[in-house]
Amino acid sequence: MLDLDERGIPGVMIATTAFREAAAAQSASLGYEPAIVWVPHPIQNRTDEEIRAIADEAMEEIVEKLTGG
Repeated sequence: MLDLDERGIPGVMIATTAFREAAAAQSASLGYEPAIVWVPHPIQNRTDEEIRAIADEAMEEIVEKLTGG
């Protein structure tokens, strides 16, 4: 994400809420705050329908963060 940002390429990280602390620690160590969209944890045991619903719910925030909107 940092590399993309430095090259002017918008990016958004999508991660489950279980990784908030790890992302905060990584961000602090790099001195960089990436655009992150948080989705419910866990995802690995979700049905295709549940994954689509999670993606649909996150889509507006993803687009906003990509476009600066």
